[in-house]
Amino acid sequence: MKLGLFAMIGAVAEPMAIMKTLAQRSEQRGFSTVWVPEHVVLVEKYASRYPYSETGAFPGSTTATIADPFISLTAMACATSKIRLATGICLVPEHNPIVLAKVVATLDWLCGGRVVLGAGIGWLEEEFHAIGIPWERRAARTKECVEAMRRLWADALSSYRGEFVNFEGVRSYPKPVRGSVPVIFGGESGPALKRSADYGNGWFGFNVSPDEAVAKVKRIEEILRINGRKRSELEIIVAPYTKPATPDDLKRYRDGGVDEVVIVNPRAPRTVQEAEALADDTARKWMEAAANC
Repeated sequence: MKLGLFAMIGAVAEPMAIMKTLAQRSEQRGFSTVWVPEHVVLVEKYASRYPYSETGAFPGSTTATIADPFISLTAMACATSKIRLATGICLVPEHNPIVLAKVVATLDWLCGGRVVLGAGIGWLEEEFHAIGIPWERRAARTKECVEAMRRLWADALSSYRGEFVNFEGVRSYPKPVRGSVPVIFGGESGPALKRSADYGNGWFGFNVSPDEAVAKVKRIEEILRINGRKRSELEIIVAPYTKPATPDDLKRYRDGGVDEVVIVNPRAPRTVQEAEALADDTARKWMEAAANC
């Protein structure tokens, strides 16, 4: 069983050193992937429901530091050589896909092919309004964005025609090291599972217990069969997040078809020493059990 670490940085001083330390220490301790979040803006007043709390309220402060994920991962890439660098989750429909494709490909090129694009359609409607992107039909927009980015990553001369994305005869370099970048879709709803099985390279379920993982993986496998895809084409990743979980639960996740479990720590490190301790303590608690799965 692979283990990932969800990296939230709460620093007001030395953020670069803390990011590098957390990534480097995570790599040294055997974590497979380091994940970083994305929100372009947060708002003080919102009607949207945060999907991972009973009240629907976002659990953090609106003044919380949520750094740009690609700049953060670039900093982490400078201090590592093996660990995967993943967005958890990039809000794809908030981006221009041509620009996003260039950013992702450049990071992948620089770090030797270690990037994973965790992708989602977003939950905070007010954030979309602030950016000037329509909230409606964001799932359809996401699909076109991903399709267009894959063209830009793979083709020497790229063209795409859709409802939201259009370009003709363009060249975008550098290319990702492996010819493309894995797109892992987040979300736990039926449509999110279908996105993963229809055109994703994986699924990242956040706030998912072992029992919930079993049911959702079975649903994904059903859709894969309908689509004529193999189970081996999809990577299954989950985070317990607020759900009670212990190292003993890793076997239950494994038996349910999960490939990687991401550990989310509620406290973000504010110093280099706290970053070291976070990676060390998390590895000490979880890594032995993961190795035995």
